[in-house]
Amino acid sequence: MGLPITVLGAGPGGYVAAVRAAQLGAAVTVVEKEQVGGTCLNWGCIPSKIMKTTAEMLEKFHQADQFGIRLEGSAVLDMQQLMARKRKVLATQIKGIEGLLAHHKISLVRGTARIDGPGKVSATGEDGQERVWAWDRLIIATGSQPFSVPAFPFDGRWILSSNHILEIEKVPESIVIVGGGVIGCEFACILSAMGATVIVVEALDRLLPLPSVDAGCSKVLEREMKKRKIKYYVNRVVESIERRGDGLTVTIGPSPFASDVKEKDKAPLTETVAQALVCIGRTPNTTDIGLSTIGLATDAKGWIPVDDRLRTGVPGVYAIGDVLGPERVMLAHVASTEAMLAAENAMGAERVMDYTAVPGAIFTMPEVACVGLTEAQANARGIDARADTVLFRTIAKAQVIGELAGQATIISDAGNGKVLGVHIIGPHATDLLGEGTLAVGNHLRVTDIADTIHAHPTLAEILLEAALKGTGKALHG
Repeated sequence: MGLPITVLGAGPGGYVAAVRAAQLGAAVTVVEKEQVGGTCLNWGCIPSKIMKTTAEMLEKFHQADQFGIRLEGSAVLDMQQLMARKRKVLATQIKGIEGLLAHHKISLVRGTARIDGPGKVSATGEDGQERVWAWDRLIIATGSQPFSVPAFPFDGRWILSSNHILEIEKVPESIVIVGGGVIGCEFACILSAMGATVIVVEALDRLLPLPSVDAGCSKVLEREMKKRKIKYYVNRVVESIERRGDGLTVTIGPSPFASDVKEKDKAPLTETVAQALVCIGRTPNTTDIGLSTIGLATDAKGWIPVDDRLRTGVPGVYAIGDVLGPERVMLAHVASTEAMLAAENAMGAERVMDYTAVPGAIFTMPEVACVGLTEAQANARGIDARADTVLFRTIAKAQVIGELAGQATIISDAGNGKVLGVHIIGPHATDLLGEGTLAVGNHLRVTDIADTIHAHPTLAEILLEAALKGTGKALHG
């Protein structure tokens, strides 16, 4: 019998931790109250990309004449068929994860878990039956859920969360999206392509106001959203949302985070829409799971503190994924990486989690992808950095597929040529980021990319062009 390890949650962190621990010989039990796959598979990454794929295809049909195709009629969105396809894809993925757990002889307990003291845990199923067992090591991977604003809480009909929007039966005629971060901008593009009139309200001074996202990417995205007739407000907040007849009246005021607000921008304005989508953060699933019974304290917002080996303050207890909060990186692929490390450490290793080369993939239209430092971050660290940017329109493959908007930027150390960051906005940007992540993570130099033969004609050539520019050998960029 192997070391008893219990994992709370079967999302991209939990199920990966369970598999890795089982591979190392542990006797693993994983508890999940909903479907395996967690938020990413059921309420996030995968279903939203299924919707985005349909939205992009719809746009292509509308542009068919540009590619020499004449449609004898118009392309019409079939939301019922889209949702049926979504359910089919998710079911396939869920079955795959369940099969993976079974293959590794991992016990999957379905129910709501609760820690009942040192070395004890229980789970209550939908039938009310309780199961109790012992653990020697515990990995907490319970994830997070959308944050609801008290002033306009989710109701699932008028005011939607990012979960609700994935279950819509029809595209809203108009919608205001509260929050211009990753989720807000992704859904703005999806819903707009499906025919909705979209308004985005962001409290900070740009869309995608993440420190890891290069300001140049935000600028291009804002320009492209204007072309799509997506209205957006920055340095503004939604002050109230009120039901008026068959719609909503949204009052938008100046942001408390804005500086040097002009007098004319201080007056509130209103927009009338059919629905509202609120995407302003997430809250941890750490309440009522019995953390206090083992003396594990969270921070003031409920996130679980860990050290660089993902150990909590309680011996034998680890935490991974979204429950660590925004001080770490709340992404599915980061949770999976943390899972591998936590499982190995639970089995006796001493691995340290490294967040220096975490790729970010944002599925807007066009896509945004980034890894490493921005130019601003590099300069703030006192590095003499240079930024070399090449436009996608200079790449033959971009012309071929008719997707010209966007650019790629390589941030490098001007002194030694070391690649510090790669930032891409444009067609298939998220698929192109692997090369940049490899370069940043392995401390490669710009010359390493420039001296690598890239296939032609491919979109990947944009990083070759940016690297050539960074070495003073620019050809087309």
